[in-house]
Amino acid sequence: MLVTLIRRYSKPYFPYVAAVVVFQLASTIAALYLPSLNARIIDEGVSRGDTDYIWRTGGLMLGVALIQVATAIAGVYFGSKAAMAFGRDLRRGVFRKVSSFSARDVNVFGAPTLITRGTNDVQQVQMLMLMGLNFMVATPIMCIGGIFMALREDLNLSWLVWVSVPVLVAVVGYLVVRLMPLFRSMQVKIDRLNGVLREQIIGIRVVRAFVREPHEAERFGAANKELTDVSLKIGALFVLMFPAIGMILHVATAAVLWFGGQRVDAGDMQVGALTAFLQYLLQILMAVMMGTFMAMMIPRASVCADRIGEVLDVEPSIREPLTPVAPAQKAGRVEFRNVSFAYPGAEVPVLSDISFTAEPGQTVAIIGSTGAGKTSLLALLPRLYDTASGEVLLDGVPVSNLERGDITQRVAMVPQRPYLFSGTVEHNLRFGKPEAMDEELWEALTVAQAADFVREMNGGLASRIAQGGTNVSGGQRQRLCIARALVTEPKVFLFDDSFSALDVATDARLRRALKAKTADATVIIVGQRVSTIADADQILVLDKGRIVDRGTHEELLERSGTYQEIVESQLTAEAVA
Repeated sequence: MLVTLIRRYSKPYFPYVAAVVVFQLASTIAALYLPSLNARIIDEGVSRGDTDYIWRTGGLMLGVALIQVATAIAGVYFGSKAAMAFGRDLRRGVFRKVSSFSARDVNVFGAPTLITRGTNDVQQVQMLMLMGLNFMVATPIMCIGGIFMALREDLNLSWLVWVSVPVLVAVVGYLVVRLMPLFRSMQVKIDRLNGVLREQIIGIRVVRAFVREPHEAERFGAANKELTDVSLKIGALFVLMFPAIGMILHVATAAVLWFGGQRVDAGDMQVGALTAFLQYLLQILMAVMMGTFMAMMIPRASVCADRIGEVLDVEPSIREPLTPVAPAQKAGRVEFRNVSFAYPGAEVPVLSDISFTAEPGQTVAIIGSTGAGKTSLLALLPRLYDTASGEVLLDGVPVSNLERGDITQRVAMVPQRPYLFSGTVEHNLRFGKPEAMDEELWEALTVAQAADFVREMNGGLASRIAQGGTNVSGGQRQRLCIARALVTEPKVFLFDDSFSALDVATDARLRRALKAKTADATVIIVGQRVSTIADADQILVLDKGRIVDRGTHEELLERSGTYQEIVESQLTAEAVA
């Protein structure tokens, strides 16, 4: 998967990669040439006292060094551009794939792991790409070229190369094999830590309300300790690695000086050649070390690439139709035909044999006990989920045959949990209609009974909204979400218990204003308060996922026992009537 991701997302940046290859090649050749020039200065210039030769060769060394530095900088520059662009495109690919997931697909992975895979995992693969571009050319050329140049200086010392390089590879290879399962475990621990932290931040009010801070601190501490323990094990292997590599380098240096010094003393080798051989051996070992460092990054990047690939390879459970159908009209007629629905893995369906029709200009209300399936029923119309059987039709066309754009143009939903995005009031209101004028925004706010408090905010429409709308009250958040739906001017309004945080007087004013605003639209309301739905043209009574009765408020009061129980649990039937 790692190779597949790199090949797929780095293809547009092949010119950068080609530039890296050219510059790294030039830089490596220059670096290999420098010890040879240094040896010539020592053996032919210093030993003979030839100052002119020293100046000429030294000038050549300076020129080669400048070329080496310039080409190395250029190689790193283009490598960084390619790696950063690769990471950007990979993050975009993960984001777009997750954005296409249905609620069911998101639940399969979980929000914490999706966040980790789109950020930390992508960064690990990106860093491997960066290191690879910086070292993929230099390392093999430095290693092979260094061996060739070292053997050219003195063949009798070559055994030091054949001993030190395999020892270094064996030591680092052993540590890499030990690191791979630890890196895989680390990513899982990061997921768990993110999940615990996300739960605690989102549920901070509940935690404080029940004085569960010590318990949550223990949960976070346990997850944090697990990650720390794995990190310490990885760190312990790194602690062994650097002294081991240093020991090999120092022992190799001492061996070259010991055996090479004996050859110099015997007159079989010149001092310059010994110096060059030592530099080449160090270059070889450094090249091997850089290669092994990359090899150390590969296990973690490979684990991360597999996790990213799992996301990218998932086919969304809800797909766009291959041959979409455009409705002949944009009226907003809604029809459920024998619809059943069950969540993945559930033993019992949430909805069974649901059938009803909502005509333009009508208000259909849905009421029932907690867990009756009211929210699940609404979620089928904008196709947040697909039905298990039966059909949901919008303007005579099954929603499964409509493009998502056609659905969103016709349907606006105010969810049970109102959510606002970080930004401004106007940014949130224009979420479904970016081109909306200020006059349209104020009109929607007025209908939603939100204009007064928005005017009182510091900045009006430009007032800041925190992520999730945490800097406004629950009732204000609900009204802003209702205004956001009104701005889009859909043909179908879905209100999923969207008035629960409003007082009775505000609720009544809002419903009166809504009735005039949505006179030509289809309105489907899920309500808990009978007073909210009493004016509906048709009320559906849900019980255990089935419609047990339907009719107007007055009709249901006369014949529906389930409806009467709901009414009596809030007020007496006579008071509501």
